[in-house]
Amino acid sequence: MKTIRLLLFIIGLAWGSTSLAQVSLPPVFKGEEGRMRPDEITRVYLVPQKVLWKTPGVKYEHELLQLTNGQTELGKHHMCEMLSAKQDTASILLDFGRELHGGLRMVMGSSTRPEPSTVRIRFGESVQECFSTTNNTKPQVGYATDDHAKRDIILEVPRDGQIEIGNTGYRFVRIDLLRRDVAIRIKEIAAIFRYRDIPYIGSFHSSDARLNEIWMMGAYTVHLNMQEFLWDGVKRDRLVWVGDLHPEIATINAVFGAQDVVTRSIDFACKEFPLPRWLNNMPAYSLWYLIIHHDWWMHYADRDFLERHRAYITGLIDQVDKTVNEKGEFDGAKFLDWPSSPDKEGVDIGVRALVVWSMRCAAQLCELLGDAPKAAQCRAIGKRVSAHLPKPQSLKQAAALMAISGDMKPQYAFKHYLEQDGARGFSTFYGYYMLEAEAMAGQYRQAMDVIRTYWGGMIDMGATTFWEDFDLAWMENANRIDQLGDPAKKNIHGDYGEYCYPGFRCSLAHGWASGPTAWMSRHILGIQIEEAGCRHLRIDPHLGDLDWVEGTYPTPFGPVQVRHEKKPDGSLRSTITKPAEVKITSTGKDVTISNR
Repeated sequence: MKTIRLLLFIIGLAWGSTSLAQVSLPPVFKGEEGRMRPDEITRVYLVPQKVLWKTPGVKYEHELLQLTNGQTELGKHHMCEMLSAKQDTASILLDFGRELHGGLRMVMGSSTRPEPSTVRIRFGESVQECFSTTNNTKPQVGYATDDHAKRDIILEVPRDGQIEIGNTGYRFVRIDLLRRDVAIRIKEIAAIFRYRDIPYIGSFHSSDARLNEIWMMGAYTVHLNMQEFLWDGVKRDRLVWVGDLHPEIATINAVFGAQDVVTRSIDFACKEFPLPRWLNNMPAYSLWYLIIHHDWWMHYADRDFLERHRAYITGLIDQVDKTVNEKGEFDGAKFLDWPSSPDKEGVDIGVRALVVWSMRCAAQLCELLGDAPKAAQCRAIGKRVSAHLPKPQSLKQAAALMAISGDMKPQYAFKHYLEQDGARGFSTFYGYYMLEAEAMAGQYRQAMDVIRTYWGGMIDMGATTFWEDFDLAWMENANRIDQLGDPAKKNIHGDYGEYCYPGFRCSLAHGWASGPTAWMSRHILGIQIEEAGCRHLRIDPHLGDLDWVEGTYPTPFGPVQVRHEKKPDGSLRSTITKPAEVKITSTGKDVTISNR
C-alpha cells in the first residue's frame, strides 16, 4: 500500500502538480508566499491557421498566420493593416484550427491616430457564434450569451504596444475595428492557449482511422477541461458538476492516469455542498459521486482518499435511505440528462436504476471501510428499489441504466430499446452508458457503428471536441461549424438546443461527451480491472470489423501495452507487455505476455 501511495505521489509531481516550493520568486517576496497561489496551467501562444473572412478594409492579413517574436516594433513591414473609412469599418475572422481554452494576445504596430483605437472581439466555438448577437437576459435559440465566460468584448487597443484579453473556450475570433477614419497595424494576433502539461500515457490505434480520431478527440475534450479544477466545459459552465465528472474521470483513467485535479474537484464539491444538501443540488449527482468513488478505488486503491470521504459516504447513504420509500420510489428531484427530460416516467425509472447501481458501489466501499452494517444497509436499499422497478416505455437512458444495475437483461435492453433507430435517441452524456449496455449484451460491433455514426457525426460537422448536446437529425441540411455557411441551410450550433443550452449557449467542448474514449480502451483494447489498484487486469478484446488494434493503458505501476491482430481464420493473436507488479488474465488462446 505504501508503495502505491509513493508511486501516486511521484506521478503527481511528474505530471504537473505545482507548488510554490517549485517556483523561484524574487527575493523581495520572501515571507509573502501565503498570499500567492501558483498557476498549474501551462500557456503557449498559437497563431491562427486560416483567415476565413474579411472586409475590404483589411490588407496583408496573411501576416497574421506567421509566428513572430511577439515584440512590438516601430516599423510598418510584415503587419496586417485594418483601415476604417468614414462610411465603413474593417473586420476579420480568424480560425485557430481547433477548440482551445484561454484568451487572445494582440501585438500592435502603429496607428494613424495617437489615441487608442476601439475594437470589438467576439470569441466563438463556431463561425456563426462569431457573427451572433448577444442576449444575456434569457438564453434562447439563435443568440449567444456572456454568462460564465465573457465572449463579446469591446476594448481599446494601444498603438505600438501589446494587450491580452479573454478567458473562454473558442476556436474562432472575429475582430471589428469600431472607430471610423483610422488605420491600425497588427503584428501578431495569438491565442493564449491554457492547458495542463501532462503526458498522454494511454493510447489507441487501430485499422479504422475514424475510431482513432474519435478516441483522441474524447481525450482532448477532457484535457481542455482539466483546468484548475475539472470542469464540465471550457465555455460554460466551467463548474464542477459531479455527474458530468463520471465519464470525464473514466477518460482520464484511460488516458492520463492518476491526476490530483480529480480528487481536488471531488473534495471541493463536497465542501461546496455539505450534507444534507445534494451535490450540485441534484440527487442523481450525489449517486454518481458514489459510483465515482468505487471506480477511483478500483483504479488506484487510494485508501487516504477513501478514508477522507468516509463520513460523507456514510451520511449520503443514510440520506438516500430516507429518500427511497417502501415502494422503492425515489422521492427527490429527478434528472438524468437534458434530452431525456420530457420523458418524466422514463427519467423516474432511470434514477431508480441509478440508485441500485450506486448502492451496489456504496456497499463495496463500506466493506472496504470495515463498516458491515452500512454495507448491508446499501444492499437493502438496492433490493427495495429493484423489487418495484418497472420497465421504461422507450427511453434509452433508462434502459441502459437498468442493464448496468442488473434490473434488466442486457440482451433485452438492446433488442427492445438500444437497437431501435440505431444512433438516434443517443445523447452525448448518457450515450456512454448506452454503449456500456450494448457491450454487456455482446453487441460490440453495433456499439462501434454507433460511435462512428453519432460521435463521428460531430466530426463531420467540423467538431474538434465533443459537444454538450447533439442529435443526428440536426445534420440534415445544416452548415458545418467551421464554414461561413449557406443562409438556406440550418445553423447546427445556433438553431438547436433546449433547456439550459439553447442556441450558441450550447458548449462545443463538453467533457461528459468523451465516453467513447474510455469505452474503446475498455472493450476494443479489452483492458478491464479485476483487482483494485490495477494489480490484476483481464484482457478481453473485441475487434468487431477491425483488422488490428494496439494501445496502452495507465496503471499505478506504469502502462500496460497491448496489440491484437486478426488471423486469417478470424481468431486473435495478442501481444501484451506489462509492469511486473500487474497480473494479467487473457481470454485469448494465442497470447504472448512479457514484463517490461
